[in-house]
Amino acid sequence: MTTPRPVSIGTILRKQRLGLRKSLGQNFLKDEHTAWRIVELSGVKAGDRVVEIGPGLGSLTQPLLEKAGHIVAIEQDQRMIPPLKERLEGIGTLEVIHGSGVTMDYTELANRLGGPIHIVANLPYQVSSPILLQLLAHWRSIKTMTLMFQREVADRLVAKPATKAYGSLSVQCQTWTVPKKVLTVPPGAFLPPPKVHSAVVHFTMLQEPAVDIDDIESYREVIRAAFNQRRKTLRNSMKRVHEASENWLARADIDSKRRGETLSLEEFARLAKTRPDTESEHLGKKSKTD
Repeated sequence: MTTPRPVSIGTILRKQRLGLRKSLGQNFLKDEHTAWRIVELSGVKAGDRVVEIGPGLGSLTQPLLEKAGHIVAIEQDQRMIPPLKERLEGIGTLEVIHGSGVTMDYTELANRLGGPIHIVANLPYQVSSPILLQLLAHWRSIKTMTLMFQREVADRLVAKPATKAYGSLSVQCQTWTVPKKVLTVPPGAFLPPPKVHSAVVHFTMLQEPAVDIDDIESYREVIRAAFNQRRKTLRNSMKRVHEASENWLARADIDSKRRGETLSLEEFARLAKTRPDTESEHLGKKSKTD
């Protein structure tokens, strides 16, 4: 006996008189072939702990349920939850959490589910970066992520140093993951169609950061400062972190006339390690224990 095909998203929206909320970035994936392709690229299989962010009315949720059998979905729009459950009734086991992907504690969720999780999502454009940063903050609790972004954002995530697309998100992603752009999706695959193309990025989480980091928050602060104003030299941008930027950069063996977009992950890590106030704190801790 075959599983009945769920009612189309357009039909449900009309039947339920559900207006899409621009503030939530609701562009629902309607193309079944693309949905299945994303699930295939995610590599999830039966028994995996799979979490979907922003399921909407279940375009990705359906193939995920058929592949993995059990899905935890995080949905911010309360209106979507009843029709989502109704549409996918009888297809696997669906658990829906009413909440935000930006503030979700993914470590706590992974612990409850019994181990590292796989994240799959068509992320709302407006909050894709905050959600990604939240996910990266919980990187040890995640095994893989397969996420859809606006294509320009996806290009930034995989960009290399000294390129126009290289920025803070590039460094953050490549510190904790191995990102790979795996699929481009045209506007016509969505309801309503956005004005830009989208792209899917698959992230394999690293067991340890790609570079040696002593203080994660200091590392992140250095990255943020370096890209806060891209046109500034490091001598000027690093003054946001510490006034003695010239001496600091010299100790890190980095030319103060360079810009943040030219630094490699290793150089960012070295800059964070030699940060003056960080060094003072380490020396203070050492003297107290000697």
